[in-house]
Amino acid sequence: MTVGIVMLVHTAFERAEQVVRHWIKGGCPVVIHVDKTVRKPDYDAFVQALSDLKDVRFSKRHPCEWGTWGIVAGTLSASEVMLQEFPNVTHIYLASGSCMPLRPVKELRRYLDSRPRTDFIESATTADVPWTVGGLDRERFTLRFPFSWKRQRFLFDRYVALQRLLRFKRHIPDELVPHMGSQWWCLTRQTLSALLQDPARDQYDKFFRRVWIPDESYFQTLVRLYSGNIESRSLTLSKFDFQGKPHIFYDDHLQLLRRSDCFVARKIWPHANRLYETFLNDDATVMKGAEPNPGKIDRIFAKAVDRRTRGRPGLYMQSRWPNRDWENGITCQPYSVFQGFAELFEDFESWLAKNTGARVHGHLYAADGAEFDGRQSHFSGALSASAKLRDYNTQMFLTNLIWNTRGERQCFQFGPKDTQDISWMIAKDPNAHVSVVSGAWAVELFQSNKNFADLRVAAARLQKIENEHITALRSPYVKARVKIWTMAEFIETPMEALQSIVDEMTGTAMRRLTEAPKMHDLTGFGQFLQNLKNQGMHPYLMGDFPVEPAPLNQAPKPRKPYLVR
Repeated sequence: MTVGIVMLVHTAFERAEQVVRHWIKGGCPVVIHVDKTVRKPDYDAFVQALSDLKDVRFSKRHPCEWGTWGIVAGTLSASEVMLQEFPNVTHIYLASGSCMPLRPVKELRRYLDSRPRTDFIESATTADVPWTVGGLDRERFTLRFPFSWKRQRFLFDRYVALQRLLRFKRHIPDELVPHMGSQWWCLTRQTLSALLQDPARDQYDKFFRRVWIPDESYFQTLVRLYSGNIESRSLTLSKFDFQGKPHIFYDDHLQLLRRSDCFVARKIWPHANRLYETFLNDDATVMKGAEPNPGKIDRIFAKAVDRRTRGRPGLYMQSRWPNRDWENGITCQPYSVFQGFAELFEDFESWLAKNTGARVHGHLYAADGAEFDGRQSHFSGALSASAKLRDYNTQMFLTNLIWNTRGERQCFQFGPKDTQDISWMIAKDPNAHVSVVSGAWAVELFQSNKNFADLRVAAARLQKIENEHITALRSPYVKARVKIWTMAEFIETPMEALQSIVDEMTGTAMRRLTEAPKMHDLTGFGQFLQNLKNQGMHPYLMGDFPVEPAPLNQAPKPRKPYLVR
């Protein structure tokens, strides 16, 4: 008993010849179908190169275009030649010119000889197939597809849409239950001959001629009518990416292919010299006797697909760039944003750095430029403090800052005087920890020596800006961790609020704060707010701030004399 190889070839003829000789050396006859679109001189040269091998045959040629009937027609023609020319063949293994044996051919023959009645073909109903790409599963069988998906995509899509509009549906033969699966199978002689010699084959062929990608459904469906023992899996390692395109194996996949224990793999890069030299040499391969198990490397492929489609958190890549919200995390790690703290406390940045060990910046989005820690002109990753460069893309400025400083907690100040383009990004970033003391911007106005009319205008403008930012932080789309205090609430128990912030940043609640940063003198601040109200501006973001009584312009009362005995 032996195994016959049906090989579909359309390119890389030198590699295909090398693989054919390997199959023949292992005792397997080969029938080759060459795509009819291949130029005749190339075809003749390929036939001549294999003319010295007596167990090689060539079948009738059919034009093979992806998704069309030609691939199935070529497979059927080559299978007929195999059954007719090699009566000793017990299993027929379908492969391509880019397939390569990973284990000795003798081991494959021994494996199949021990399973003389088993058909290895991936065959699952359309409802159970998760890998269909393009939105067509059941419709592959009920619609007509006379146009090429690759060459006539516009006509293909319009014709599908028209059939859906007209509710057109083809009749599926009653005895057929559509199944789908990998194109690469290994069938017994009994099953394949029954399929080829079925009196109803012309009817089935006529139906599948207008099925989309019939090579993934023709044999997978019909084998259910003839086989008594189906192993719904392929012996060929064939992996596909998220777009449905096959993975190509290169030289650096050598150990990965060995680990799979599969008998055959596709698709091998024609210039992967190391792979061909290693696997097409029986002497260099140890007989394993292991069951093929592509699942052993599925985790690696799943990780590769995830890396390609989602990327690393906080690191943007070209494939996602044109698509809004395709990023895998806006930033790569947690950071803290403080609003109102630097205005309320003296030297808040130094105090926070001392108690948390974090890198504390000033207002990174200040109008005059980024206030990096230590007021550097440049920071990690050659980030410039220039406002013009920063504001060219405010989101990428912060994303790059967090990425360039991985492993170190970054903190910065923010307020209504800063560039506000970053507001919604911070609100939607799960890595952002935002702490706000609303209305604290008024302390700077309170301490200034400007005309009150100008202060009133500035206060109204800043309050409007901060209110819009707080509205974003309180929206249902927020993913950041947000804490908001009014200024009146905060100054009642500042240590409690500061302790919660430090605990959250350090990840521990064991060390209690022994000192707080020095708060600015707020004597008369309540009266300042009242004066704003009196001028028609309502400062509501500060909370219910008490108004201290104004000092009276009176001479102090004389002190009573007292005696010392």
